Amino acid sequence: MIDILIACSAIIGTCIIYFTALTVHKKIQHTFSIPVLTSTVVIILILVLSQVSYETYMTGGKWIDELLGPAVVALAYPLYQQRDILKAVFLPILFGTFIGAVAGMSSGILLAKAAGFDTLIIHSIIPKSVTTPVAMAVSSSAGGVTSLTAVFVMIAGIGGVLLHKSVFKLFRLNHYLGRGVGMGSASHAIGTATMMENSQAEGSVSTIAMVSSAVIVSIVTPGLIFLLL
Repeated sequence: MIDILIACSAIIGTCIIYFTALTVHKKIQHTFSIPVLTSTVVIILILVLSQVSYETYMTGGKWIDELLGPAVVALAYPLYQQRDILKAVFLPILFGTFIGAVAGMSSGILLAKAAGFDTLIIHSIIPKSVTTPVAMAVSSSAGGVTSLTAVFVMIAGIGGVLLHKSVFKLFRLNHYLGRGVGMGSASHAIGTATMMENSQAEGSVSTIAMVSSAVIVSIVTPGLIFLLL
């Protein structure tokens, strides 16, 4: 009975915090007010101040986490709507995603290695740019720590959402294809959701890039570890 009450409190509390953050973001419209960032910070502060452990929170939080899969599957609908366009540019998307995935993994390995991090952390950071379930599976098979990987995935996703406008402006990236591939291969589902808010074309390309990147990272990781570590 207690577990049920804790689970319900975690689910309801998380939803209230998120929708409150969403309302605030709609009014402020600032880069750093995005709901995924502000709600995460608020939940962490509440857990720390109330001395509630992560395990206790996840009694209910795990049910929200289970919705990640259906949320990703729901992205198939805009793919269907944009299918004719996507068929024509599938090879450029695939090639761009491959380059993006390899660059993301290589930079993570080399920067972490240059910073003096141990092998455990390096293995945990390699799949940072793919969606959480795949990243955790890749991290586990590579000898990383899945909980650390989940944190790195969140940082990559939120970082992409915070910085993408500046990066697009800096490199004069105005085409929907480049924007979609960049966000999908670097910032997974969080970035894809942001692209979907911009346009269905960008969101659809980002979805394909996100899915392709997950497959590419799963295949390429062992080889990159062998070459760079």
